[in-house]
Amino acid sequence: MYKCQCQGPFQTTCTLVLASNSPRRQGLLAGLGLDFVVRPSESQETVPRPGESPLEYAESNSRLKALDVAQRYPQAVSLGADTIVVLNGEILGKPGDKNDALDMLSRLAGRSHEVITSCCMVWPEKEIMVEFSASSFVWLAEQDPNVLRAYVATGEPLDKAGSYAVQGIGAFMVERIEGSYSNVVGLPVDKIIKYLMELKVLKLRE
Repeated sequence: MYKCQCQGPFQTTCTLVLASNSPRRQGLLAGLGLDFVVRPSESQETVPRPGESPLEYAESNSRLKALDVAQRYPQAVSLGADTIVVLNGEILGKPGDKNDALDMLSRLAGRSHEVITSCCMVWPEKEIMVEFSASSFVWLAEQDPNVLRAYVATGEPLDKAGSYAVQGIGAFMVERIEGSYSNVVGLPVDKIIKYLMELKVLKLRE
C-alpha cells in the first residue's frame, strides 16, 4: 500500500490499485493525498493496428493494463492508463536510443503536438468498467540543435513518450499547454477524481 503522508480532501473507501510503475503517475495520485497500491500490469502494450486511430490505440492499451491487474484484485478498483504523443496523426512512442530521441525532439520543436491519456477503471466485484480519455495540446519552442543534444545527453528523454518530460528538465522547452497539464504528465487528475467520486471509491475526508 502506498500510504500517502500528505492529507488531501479525499479518502478512499476501498482499495485503489494503480496498474502502472510510472513514478509520475504515482506522484500525481500521491499529490492528491490518496492511499493506493502499485501493481504494474504484466501485459505487453500492443502496436497500432491498421486503421486504428491514436485515441483507439491508447484506449486499447489502458483497458489491457486495467483488466490484467483487476484479475488479481477483484474487490479493488484497478486503474490503467496509457499516454501517447501524437504529431500530425503519427504516434511517437519512447525513443529507441539517443539518436531517435534527438530526431523526435527536432520534429517537435517549434510546433504543437497532441498528448492523449486514456484511462480505464475496472471493479470486478461490482462488474463495473469505466473508460475515459483526455487530450491536451503542447507547443515546444524552437531550439538550437546543440541544446537538444545536451538535453538528450541528460538521459531524461530515453524513457519518455515523445522524448521529453514536461514535469522535468524538459520543461524549459514548453512554450504553452492547451488543456490539462496533469494529462501531459500522465493522468488527467480532474477526470480521475470525478469518476472515482461517482463510483463512491472516494469520499470527502471527515
